[in-house]
Amino acid sequence: MTTEILVNISPQETRVVLVEGGSAQELYIQRANRHGLVGNVYKGVIKRVLPGMQAAFVDIGLDRTAFLHVSDMRRPEGLPPDAPLPSVESLLSEGQQVLVQIVKDPLGSKGARLTTLISLPARYLVMLPFELHVGVSAKIEEDAERTRLKEIMERLAPELAPYWGMIARTAAEGASEEALAQDMRFLVRLWKAVEERAADTAPGTMVHGDLPLSMRIMRDLLGTHVERVRVDSETEVEKMRAFARTYLPGAEALVEYHKGAAPIFDLYGVEDEIERALQRKVDLKSGGHVVIDQTEAMTTIDINTGSFTGQRNLEETVLKTNLEATQTIARQLRLRNLGGIIILDFIDMHSDDHRSQVLRALEREFAKDKARIQIHPFSPLGLIEMTRKRTRESLGHILTETCPTCGGRGHIKTIETVCHDIAREVQRAARQYEAKSFLVLACPAVVEKLQEQSGGLAELEAQFKRPIRLQAEVYYPQENFDVVPV
Repeated sequence: MTTEILVNISPQETRVVLVEGGSAQELYIQRANRHGLVGNVYKGVIKRVLPGMQAAFVDIGLDRTAFLHVSDMRRPEGLPPDAPLPSVESLLSEGQQVLVQIVKDPLGSKGARLTTLISLPARYLVMLPFELHVGVSAKIEEDAERTRLKEIMERLAPELAPYWGMIARTAAEGASEEALAQDMRFLVRLWKAVEERAADTAPGTMVHGDLPLSMRIMRDLLGTHVERVRVDSETEVEKMRAFARTYLPGAEALVEYHKGAAPIFDLYGVEDEIERALQRKVDLKSGGHVVIDQTEAMTTIDINTGSFTGQRNLEETVLKTNLEATQTIARQLRLRNLGGIIILDFIDMHSDDHRSQVLRALEREFAKDKARIQIHPFSPLGLIEMTRKRTRESLGHILTETCPTCGGRGHIKTIETVCHDIAREVQRAARQYEAKSFLVLACPAVVEKLQEQSGGLAELEAQFKRPIRLQAEVYYPQENFDVVPV
């Protein structure tokens, strides 16, 4: 399967898409006025300690205070690994300065999520400055390779990083000892620079920022069998090649300048994919469809057969639709970057074997996802509950805003309902104001309906002995109206 990265550069926005097998799988967006913050290190000040929540609010210089839970804090020196964590009030106090790292971007009304367990990633390794631990990514499954990497790091660590921990990333699979040593030397220099800046920096200030999106994507994704990186900016190509020469030996040749007449995101229909990823309904090739609803608490996904009737029997139709939906669900969650609690409502299956097939297919599809995922078996109600780690804003949160007409409800009042609301408001105004007449301002469709039902207005005029005039306002949304005493 061909895997490549497309990078679209504009003055105020950088967009990156990971394409696998000719279709977009993951989309990353960085805007000049809205940078992702995950990975940035700040010198913060404790503003408030919350014993009831075992957490604290920390001022790191953002619009909203960030959130630090005791479970995301370093263990005090000398505390055994299996000992319970101390209370937050014994670790923190108001006004205390603390070095923290963002692990979750601010989402909606929530501030950023913090940790004091700093981690600094490089090409092959992740440094853990406050943990004496050497580990290997769980996604490297071959025992011999895991053993090789661990032996190399244990051999290098005492010499290059005697006081810190290291983890081998997925990209480290097959990397030479010299490449790992080069990574480790870079991380040691980086951490010492962070420590020096932290000592001299004022509280509420960023101490270390992660790489720009185009460089970060190269660092994080080039270990996933990417065959080439196409970029539509010559200037950015040179920057990315220079970055590769310094930090990613051998990767420089993968970076290509896209000279085509068509915009780079028109390749593989990426722009159309983005548009479809903002819709609730996703059609399946069989004729079925998936409906995805994102709420504050969770994401729900409903699978329907739609127009698909199958060829043999209902059970076969249901199984085929559910199996096809597993591919679409896994891909859409990656593309939309949906996380948190996710509820999957597959079409009811009576066969335990069919349920097992769907569950295995779902696990197989999500094996390609880098995010941490937990999938639970079918519940007694026939639902699958799963979680996907959320660290950055979803595609919908970045590209859309709440509808000013419906306020996010997804529906609006009917014209007839609005007409009844207007009648009640006229009654209210007539009892409250001693006006000679009343003027009703509403959208043209509502005014037309009121004119069709003129008998109702005539009754109100007779009841209150005052005329009621109608005026159409083309800029009024359907639900909006005004009743003005004249």
